[in-house]
Amino acid sequence: MPFKLTPLPYPDTALVPAISAETLSYHHGKHHQAYLDKTNAAIEGTDHADASLEDVIAAARGSNKGLFNNAAQSYNHGFYWHSLAPEATSASDELTSMIDTAFGSVDELKSKLAERGAGHFASGWVWLAEKDGTLSVEDTHDGDTLADSGFNPLLVIDLWEHAYYLDHQNKRPAYLEAVINQKLNWAFASENLARGTTWKYPD
Repeated sequence: MPFKLTPLPYPDTALVPAISAETLSYHHGKHHQAYLDKTNAAIEGTDHADASLEDVIAAARGSNKGLFNNAAQSYNHGFYWHSLAPEATSASDELTSMIDTAFGSVDELKSKLAERGAGHFASGWVWLAEKDGTLSVEDTHDGDTLADSGFNPLLVIDLWEHAYYLDHQNKRPAYLEAVINQKLNWAFASENLARGTTWKYPD
């Protein structure tokens, strides 16, 4: 079955002013859809046609750059939409405790995400991830992903310019500040941690 565009879990106006409806509409409806279309075209009639998106990513890594990039970007965008929330959410007690252990506080984690995201060269993604019971901030370049990495991704922020240019021009730190301080979905991160396995792209 072809992979489908995951619906946004909120209206396209829900993330204003951090992310405008215009940005969200193009980013979701154009960019994410294009990655899915290219992934679906590449796997049609192959052994991957009925595989999960995560299995397609793992199989293509290191062997089929085009398929890997489009499949990984499809996954990353689906995960990104859920990493954001219109209203403030709270981290679970378990996640809060692990954040305190790894970073000192939620505010220190936010600073680390902003620092890593602002310092990341060119396009990519900055993640909050868990591995072997420890939290860390990771970044991946271009279309790379943590979907098949051994990490359990909890949250992600898109660092590609199309995620913020209409709203913040080239001021990535302003976008990061707005998203990190106002729109991160700590409830989603808590669910990912509690489940203990990597989030699966919806069928």
